[in-house]
Amino acid sequence: MAEFNQKARHRSRILAMQAMYQWHLSQGALNVIEAQFRTENNGLKVDWPFFTALFHGVPTNLNEIDTAINGSISRDFEDLNPVELAILRLGIYELVYRIDVPYQVVINEYIELAKKYGAQEGYKFVNAVLDKVSRKVRQAEVNAKR
Repeated sequence: MAEFNQKARHRSRILAMQAMYQWHLSQGALNVIEAQFRTENNGLKVDWPFFTALFHGVPTNLNEIDTAINGSISRDFEDLNPVELAILRLGIYELVYRIDVPYQVVINEYIELAKKYGAQEGYKFVNAVLDKVSRKVRQAEVNAKR
C-alpha cells in the first residue's frame, strides 16, 4: 500500500508540475486546468487530493513562494526556465506548507522532476534553491538530520 501511495504521490507531483507550467504560461482558470488534467489522466493512479493541494496551494501563496525563490537565486526571476519555476514553486510550497512530508523527500522528488523535465543541468539549480529554502523553513528538521 505504501508503494502505491508513493507512486500515486509522485504522479501527482508530475501532473501538478505540468499544470503549474500550463497555468504560468496561459494564466488560465485553476478549476478549468484542474478539470482538464483530471479528465485526461482519469485512468491513472493519482493522489488527487494531494494534486489539488499542490496545484491550488501555489497560486494561493504565490507572493510568499516567489519571495523565497527570489531570496535564494542570483539571477533575475524573469530569466528562470518556466519548467524549473514550476518545480521550484511546488517544492517550496511543500517545504513550507506540507511539513508532513520530510524535507529530504521533497528535495529528492523535485530534483528527479528537474532531471526529467528541466534543462540539462537544471536539477543542480533546483537542488541548490530547495536546499537553501529548506534550511530556512525547516531549520529544526535539517539540523536534526546532521
